[in-house]
Amino acid sequence: MEKEKTIGHALRSTWQSVAKSYNEEAHKHDSTMAVAMALIYIDYDNGTPSTSLGPSMGMEATSLSRILNSMEDKDLIYREKNPEDGRSVLVKLTEFGKEKRELSKNSVLQFNDKIKDNISEEKIKHFFEVTDMVKKLISQKEIFTADVS
Repeated sequence: MEKEKTIGHALRSTWQSVAKSYNEEAHKHDSTMAVAMALIYIDYDNGTPSTSLGPSMGMEATSLSRILNSMEDKDLIYREKNPEDGRSVLVKLTEFGKEKRELSKNSVLQFNDKIKDNISEEKIKHFFEVTDMVKKLISQKEIFTADVS
């Protein structure tokens, strides 16, 4: 088996390239990809409950907590009690955070546009069909069903 011909290798190596590219761009703005991603996932006007931020970003609570603390230290966000649920906290963007969010959003759009300029709409549609099916099979525990001894 050639590792370069496995789906897992293709996904992992592609994501590493994407992450490196995003991190290089974020570094130009004294940031990281994780911070930029968090800025995008926080609702611009109303903030986002901290408990829903991690799952929507696909991130563990401990990692997210470190990122949010760093973002708070950099005056990108602030936290306040959720008026609808006193047990949770809303993460809200500061004015500086909103500026950085726009930079992050523009970087994502620029990335998407460059890919779309070089790959047909049909191939991109198939790409999303494939990634959706991979996620579905994983979430339904349909990948590793038999004991391979």
